[in-house]
Amino acid sequence: MSKKILVTGGAGFIGSNLVHHILSQHPDWQVINLDKLTYAGNLENLKDIEDNPRYEFVKGDITNRKLIDNLLQDKISIIVNLAAESHVDRSILDASPFVETNVKGTQVLLEGARKYKVGKFIQVSTDEVYGSTKTGKFTEESPLSPNSPYAASKASADLLCYAYWKTHRLPVIITRCSNNLGPFQMPEKLIPLAIANVLQNKPIPIYGDGLNIRDWIYVVDHCQALDLVIQKGQPGEIYNIGANNEKTNLELIHKLLEMMGKSQKLFTFVADRPGHDRRYALDTTKINQALGWKPLYSFEQALAATIDWYVNNESWWQRKVKSERYIKYYQRMYSQR
Repeated sequence: MSKKILVTGGAGFIGSNLVHHILSQHPDWQVINLDKLTYAGNLENLKDIEDNPRYEFVKGDITNRKLIDNLLQDKISIIVNLAAESHVDRSILDASPFVETNVKGTQVLLEGARKYKVGKFIQVSTDEVYGSTKTGKFTEESPLSPNSPYAASKASADLLCYAYWKTHRLPVIITRCSNNLGPFQMPEKLIPLAIANVLQNKPIPIYGDGLNIRDWIYVVDHCQALDLVIQKGQPGEIYNIGANNEKTNLELIHKLLEMMGKSQKLFTFVADRPGHDRRYALDTTKINQALGWKPLYSFEQALAATIDWYVNNESWWQRKVKSERYIKYYQRMYSQR
């Protein structure tokens, strides 16, 4: 069945992977990619499909009501909202862009979807809205307890989405995913930063004692889960998406150094960031049973594929780490520790 999908933030890490997935798996679907092209948005990620007749790129901001109205007048079937400021460290330095994009932008999209009767609204959120836990796993019914400005902005957006479902019966679905790894991720995040540093024979920085725990999922598996939510997800529901690959940051770095054939000592501990959550863990029983989804890639397969991509696309990440904006950001971040 033909669908016209608006993917916001489609030039970013997860967004560009999702756009590729949709176009490759659904030959009768059309994708409109709306992206502001901030530091994290990159049209290089989509160069191979820029001439695809089923793909259209629009540069713009999700907080622009007039632009959103113009796009949604064109009979959009589904909105997948991936547009977000998403780096915790940046939110600690300045939370205002996170409130503007993640909260206000989501509300503008919700109102547009209500006005033009969009068939389904997928809000792509994060496991960070649940906060940290020492034991057990978060279910979709767990209370929200965000500990960073980034997580608080995403939790706020989730609550807005749920309010539009309860008040207006807007067909909203919320997904909350664990940490992603894979191609096209900015080298400020742990895994691409680690790979880039190793390839430059520089030590990998690790926050605190390195014992913070995250669950890791290959971005391809995340996109497959989102595909199922688009097709089969039920309005008003929340779906946790994770791969049950809990690793401490130290375990992750040791495995990465082993795979890259480097010394196990090629890392350094740096001052921990404020409010650093100790452990995230998701119970994915609901999406496993309700939609029949499960990850296809093991952690080792995902990490090996990710390393290969960054090794073979050095020019892509080199342009990022050498950019003036990137350098200034890191100088500012480390000077405040």
